[in-house]
Amino acid sequence: MAAQEPAIIDQATLWNGTSGHAWVDSQQLLDRILEPFQDILIDEIRGGSGSRVLDIGCGTGSTTLAAAQLLGEKGRCTGIDISEPMLALARTRAEQERASVSFICADAQTFAFDAASFDTMISRFGVMFFNDPVAAFSNLRRAATSGARLCFIAWKGGADNPFMTTAERAAAPLLTNIPPRNPDGPGQFAFADPQRVRRILEQSGWTQIDIRPTAVGCSFPEAELIGYFTRLGPLGQALQQADEAARNHVIATVRAAFDPYVHGAEVRFNAAIWVVSARA
Repeated sequence: MAAQEPAIIDQATLWNGTSGHAWVDSQQLLDRILEPFQDILIDEIRGGSGSRVLDIGCGTGSTTLAAAQLLGEKGRCTGIDISEPMLALARTRAEQERASVSFICADAQTFAFDAASFDTMISRFGVMFFNDPVAAFSNLRRAATSGARLCFIAWKGGADNPFMTTAERAAAPLLTNIPPRNPDGPGQFAFADPQRVRRILEQSGWTQIDIRPTAVGCSFPEAELIGYFTRLGPLGQALQQADEAARNHVIATVRAAFDPYVHGAEVRFNAAIWVVSARA
């Protein structure tokens, strides 16, 4: 959901470090914000016939658990992610819900999946962080059964999602250490270009590719806003190095920049995404 560090920082280091822990700490808030996207993926599963599901970049497990709840005893749901802190929480949630799911801590780009072991693959904002997307989707293709369905959600560009960059734009004049975005590397907007996404999937052996633009309304309590932008994304990283006076000044400035999105006790924004589907 939030913007990520540039490609010079290893993704495993990032997600097993401060970013992964920030997502764990913010799990309930992020699940609320991201629920509409989860619903899209669950509807895709509901409309298909598959029962062996792989959730790519599953994070703290919300989509994996939702898929398992939908499929019940007939399903076999597996989540894969490179973040051990996030997966630790996912496993705890699965135990609490007595859900029959499994989680793998590994990079889906290189993990040695059993061949033809999944008939459905989903991802909620988890596929934009591969160092080599063609290699990753080729690896996933080998793990898919013939005719398996792939469906993932990715962000459109930053210009289409101004809410996502509000914090870093507002803080840029005040901080010099905000990590820059690398449009050619792994990151939140890496799949902004639909033609690039199509080329990646075609080169990876996927067919029947459909890339559909979708707008989704999101909301969360205004009381959570400061915690949201001070912990997540590039600003969250930069603020760790700021002294108290600078931090307070930045927080006040950034909070004011979010005023157009605040409606009483609620923050509301529109998210512009791609809903991408393909067949193996």
